[in-house]
Parts: sequence; structure tokens; C-alpha cells
Amino acid sequence: MAKRLKIGITCYPTLGGSGVVATELGKLLAEKGHEIHFITHSVPFRLGQFQKNIFYHEVEVNDYYVFRYPPYDLSLASKMAQVAKMQKLDLLHVHYAVPHAVCAYLAKQMVGDELRTVTTLHGTDITVLAQDESLKDLIRMGINKSDAVTAVSNDLIKETRELLDIDKPIELTYNFVDKRVYYPRECSSLRSDFASKDEKILMHISNFRPVKRLNDVVDIFAKVVKEVPSRLLLVGEGPDLPKVQMRINQLGLQDRVHFLGKQDDVAQVISIADVMLLPSEKESFGLVALEAMACGVPTIGSIAGGIPELVTHGETGFLSPIGDTDDMAYNAIKLLRSEGMYAKVREACLNRARKQFCNDLITAEYERIYYKVLGIEADIAVPVCE
Repeated sequence: MAKRLKIGITCYPTLGGSGVVATELGKLLAEKGHEIHFITHSVPFRLGQFQKNIFYHEVEVNDYYVFRYPPYDLSLASKMAQVAKMQKLDLLHVHYAVPHAVCAYLAKQMVGDELRTVTTLHGTDITVLAQDESLKDLIRMGINKSDAVTAVSNDLIKETRELLDIDKPIELTYNFVDKRVYYPRECSSLRSDFASKDEKILMHISNFRPVKRLNDVVDIFAKVVKEVPSRLLLVGEGPDLPKVQMRINQLGLQDRVHFLGKQDDVAQVISIADVMLLPSEKESFGLVALEAMACGVPTIGSIAGGIPELVTHGETGFLSPIGDTDDMAYNAIKLLRSEGMYAKVREACLNRARKQFCNDLITAEYERIYYKVLGIEADIAVPVCE
């Protein structure tokens, strides 16, 4: 039996795909007997109740009066080092290059080279922050000083190499869903709260940032509802919420759009939808599309970032050029009007999510990476997901 590891995990603990993946990974690793220590400024929102082998360490920021801005990065690095020493951690697995990979490097300098660091790139640390010339050297250092680096899509690996001129190996490790949580639910009573039996439900879930193109979501729905009786459910909150509300009112759609705010039980909510809309202009992976896929809900989305690696056009959903709401609406109408096509796409979604993005497969891949950076010989069986 391979050695049980002590792993520190740092992520952004609030809403966001990277925090979800990091937290779910930690929970799965704990189930396999590893000891997991979350080192963050607040409890990760997907962590839930007490679980065996999982511990939480809060990062407290020093508010010394001479600091104009609270030095969170330094406090995080110090806490990482403190936990690593006290708990005798084998490695730190950090999600996002900045500030987490840089903080992990500082912690390693305080603890010693026996502490290993693994960095997972999720997207905006590269697609947005690495565009800033003042941050490029810092991000590059965080990546290069990591003992291992992974990324959630081939597209993100390619962009990282091009933007930062990095030769260091970056391993592809896709995001995943826990098949015990994400599966088609029986939600007829909940569905009836929003739509009648002859109406379809279109859904969008995000943090309502400009990159998600919320107005495109509304425009797609406006075109679809003219041809197919339907409702639009918007899940989440963020800076573009007022803009999307204005757009909905301008188009006179307020009676057909429902705002659900932030939701914890996303699998339950997704299961009432017929189609997921994801017209983003940047999306390193598109976790919500995978969550929808696992619940048997096809995605109508854009050809952006890693989405095409997840959604197979014409098989598990339909993809269009960014901003082409006419084509996206056409694909949605075509799919919703054909029961035969919809059933075929739905089944393809379930098969692809279970076999290629299942939690057992990706967890084993991360374990392989951990043992590799620690120089431990371990026979990690590749699970067969069905």
C-alpha cells in the first residue's frame, strides 16, 4: 500500500470553479486515507460538515497600522510554513499561480526543500493576470519554482507557454465531477415552480462577470422563446447583474426570467434544466458545462478556451463563435424541438462525463503526481469509470 500523504491545499475558498475543484479534490483524497489541511482565509464553501482526515487552518492578516494594505500574501506564506512544520506536511498543492504558488515558494524557503509544491493553473491567473507586464515575472517565478505544475486544459497550457515563455513541463489534469453528487435528479416538483409541462428551461450559472457575456445569454433566450415556449433561470450573482436586469426589461422578458441567486446544491438546480448556456469569451475549462453534462444537460456554448475540449460539437452539445447568438439560438431551438436528437445528446453527455471526467480517474492522476514529486514509488491503479 502506498504511503498516506499529508497535503496542504490552498485555494480561493469562495464561489468559483477553482475553489470547487480544490475542495472536492481534498475531500476525495481524504476518503482515500490522506490527511488534508486546507490553508485559506475562510472555510471553503463546498467543504461542508466535519469529515475525517480534513483540517482547516485560517489565515489571519496582520493589520499593523504602518501597513497601508493588509499583507495577505505574507500572512498566507507564513501560515503555510507554520502548518507544514507543525503537521509535518509532505507537500503543498496550491490552486492559482498568484499569489498561491509564490506564497508556497516562500513557505518552502522557510521550511526546507523536503516540502514539495504542486501548482494547478485554472485560468485567470494566466488569461488575465499574465497579460499585465508588471506581474509576468512574478507569475513565471511561481510556476518555475513549483516542483510540479498542472493545468485544467490543453488550451491553458498553450496560452501559458506563449504568454510566459515557459519550458517547464505542465501536465494536463482536467477538472472533474463527483459522480455520486452529479447525476440526473428527479426534480419534477421543483421544475413545476418555474415552468409548465410544455415549456423548456434554459439555464446559465456563473459569477456574472463581463467575460461570461450575460447579455448574450439573454439575447439567445430572446430568440429561442419566440420559437419554443421556455423560461430562463439565472443562477449566481456578480458585477453584471444590474446590466442583465436592464437588458431583460428592455426586451420585455421579465416574466419569463427567474433569478435564483447563489445556490449550494448546484446538481439539484441543474437537473431541472433542458439546456445550459455558456457563451463566454474566455473559459479555461468550463466546469459548469461539465456539471451540466454529468446531469444529462447539454451545453450551448462558445468556441472559447478549453470548452471545445469538454463539449464535443454535435455530440454532447453545440458550439458557435464567440458572440454569434444567432447560431447559438438556432442550435438550441434545433435541439429542443427534436426529442430524438435531445435523447441522443443527453445520453452522450452522461457517458462522456462518467468515463472521461470522473472523480476516481482525476484523483488517481493527482496522486500519481504527488508521489512523483516526492520520489516515492507507488503503484497507482488507473480506475475504469463507467
